[in-house]
Amino acid sequence: MSILSKNKKALADYEVLDKYEAGIQLSGPEVKSVRGGHANLKGSHITITPKHEIFALKIHISPYKPAAGQQADYNPTRKRKLLLHKKEIEKLEKELNTEGVTLIPLDFHLSHNHIKVLLGVCRGKKKYDRRAELKKKDQNLDIRRALKKHSRNT
Repeated sequence: MSILSKNKKALADYEVLDKYEAGIQLSGPEVKSVRGGHANLKGSHITITPKHEIFALKIHISPYKPAAGQQADYNPTRKRKLLLHKKEIEKLEKELNTEGVTLIPLDFHLSHNHIKVLLGVCRGKKKYDRRAELKKKDQNLDIRRALKKHSRNT
């Protein structure tokens, strides 16, 4: 599984409770653009319609340069349909009914030569949660540095 694009901001701002893999409907030039790494997931989110359809909003996929003639009226942030089984969509709807939970695309990746989206059922982090996480990262970095320095001296 190779990652084509990642939503780093989502991992910093949200606590991921559960993950789902979904297909996504893309046009041919969009597929080429995503494979080239020209997709941005920052600020995007997922909605579920009353008809039990699931859509990704605000995913920015840059136009594919060689197909500029085909994409004259191209909208890079258009609404894109996600492909999931009906039972998975119903399960997601139940999870989203809880307070403070949202559905965020975490990354684009290749799975058996198909572009997939990793969806995260997320809850927003509080400011003190982010501070604690940064403090823990700094402590781990200091420990690694000390161990590396100690291993050189012996």
